[in-house]
Amino acid sequence: MPTDPSAVAESIIVHAETLCECEDHLWDVIRDLSIPVDTLEDGRNQNSVDYGTDEIFRTLLFRRIRGISQKKIAKRLGREPSLAKSFHFDITDLEETPTQQQLSYAHGKFSDDTQEILYQTVAGVRQVALDKDVLTEGLVPSVPADDEDESQSANEYKKEKAQKTLTLARKHVIPEFDTHRAAHKTYSDEVMLDMFASICANNGSAHSEAEYGWLTDDDLICDDSTFLRAIKKIATPEASDGQLTFEDFEDDDSMPEIDQIRDAIMTAFNAATENIINSIRGDDPFESRETVAAIDITHEQFHVWPWEDKEAGIAKPDYPKMVSGYKKDGEYKRGYKYATITLVGDHAPIILGIEPVKEDSAWESDDSPSYSKADLVSRLLDRAEQFVDLDTVMFDRGFYANRVYAEVHERGLTYLSPVPTYEDDLAAIQNIQEHPTADEAVKHDVPFGIDGEVHHEAEFLYAPSTSDDADEKYAVFVTNQDRVEPEEISSVVNGYSRRWDIENQYKSIKEFLPKTSSTDYRLRLCNFALSTLIYNLWRLTDYLIKVALDEPIRSPPVITAKTFVRALGDFLRKVG
Repeated sequence: MPTDPSAVAESIIVHAETLCECEDHLWDVIRDLSIPVDTLEDGRNQNSVDYGTDEIFRTLLFRRIRGISQKKIAKRLGREPSLAKSFHFDITDLEETPTQQQLSYAHGKFSDDTQEILYQTVAGVRQVALDKDVLTEGLVPSVPADDEDESQSANEYKKEKAQKTLTLARKHVIPEFDTHRAAHKTYSDEVMLDMFASICANNGSAHSEAEYGWLTDDDLICDDSTFLRAIKKIATPEASDGQLTFEDFEDDDSMPEIDQIRDAIMTAFNAATENIINSIRGDDPFESRETVAAIDITHEQFHVWPWEDKEAGIAKPDYPKMVSGYKKDGEYKRGYKYATITLVGDHAPIILGIEPVKEDSAWESDDSPSYSKADLVSRLLDRAEQFVDLDTVMFDRGFYANRVYAEVHERGLTYLSPVPTYEDDLAAIQNIQEHPTADEAVKHDVPFGIDGEVHHEAEFLYAPSTSDDADEKYAVFVTNQDRVEPEEISSVVNGYSRRWDIENQYKSIKEFLPKTSSTDYRLRLCNFALSTLIYNLWRLTDYLIKVALDEPIRSPPVITAKTFVRALGDFLRKVG
């Protein structure tokens, strides 16, 4: 009886729709799909093939839905056992997965009817996966992929993936930020966020953007006061209208509950970040690699002098409470501080969480409220673990504290951090230098205590430093990784370089950050969160392009941040 390609394809698509109700990822859907292999015509000798029709059909289905080349899918099968298993390959060695040539040969042996079944199934399953949020638009091509796509140029890939991210931003990311203004407002939220992107692209301010709108008679640019009120609304807790002060939030412990402002912003940021992470997850970056995050703190400099009379120890009474002191390049400065947790290493460097930082400063009284580093780390880890399963967390030496490391250890995670060099460490370094052959050393089972009791034990690693200002040219690291042997020191310490992008990350965000002299913390924190979100979208674009072109994730960006944010502003304006 002749095969009806449309009927066969429809049966597969209907089953895929059911699976999409309970599965989160495309490869899981394809793994569990019921494929009527008996109706597929494969011209190969089935008694001598290494890979059956079922496995090949699932592989080609995934390849075409995702719009990736045969070369790339063959490489992925060869390095990702979970993906190979999802396509039903029975392998004991990844070298046993099919090559590009074998996939091409098998595909060419499919009959015309089987080719038509594959074509219709690709279109149907892709649409079902998009409708059910198993895939995001950033991960699929605009048209079904076929062999002609092999010749698609790098520039075409860049353009397509960048446009997909802009669509993602417009539909699923930026709309999470709601200004909670009246329905009859003159300027929509989309207009406000378009203005924000334009300000970021031009490294400007609300005033400069409003002035430009006035000069050009642009009806889609509002005045600066309207814009600032809208941005503050995002960060204003429910049932509150005015600027919130520490006095509004003080509790019995005199700890300011600035958390209410933070939570109002982070509710939107978390939802937007989840959409971004889900779009990356569709490419399975978390399945076969270690997931590493880095926690660090950055500063937004505040230039106003805090003292009314420094010699008399009298500070300005209205000085912003969230401004803290810090030291940079040997100079003492002041600024707003933000802690972040970022995916690093072989992942797209997406920022998963933001926390406001408040520390004691010289101009404040001794009982001034502040956040402990351990509390910051705990909240950042909570946020990150909403999105990914972490394996390792890295810190800079500013987080060196027993409670910080205890917080990580209790979650079953590994930490790695450089530490300040103390006298005991200098003695150990001297011993290494005097040794005739060794240039590294490890101190095993160093106890870390909490409240007078040993909480866990860690390894102290001594290795040659790559920093010119290191004590005696040696660096000291601490990790709770299981016993590190001397021959493993270099590998562990070199892993710290996986936080390679953290400083460039902060530099990029500060380039986006709108200029402002406001001391309203709602505006300050919201500006940082939105700028971080734009940074994340840029990094998502860069990641998708590199994956499509099979370029190293750690290679230089293929599209500059400046170009991306300008395109984002233009795109929002055209479709907003």
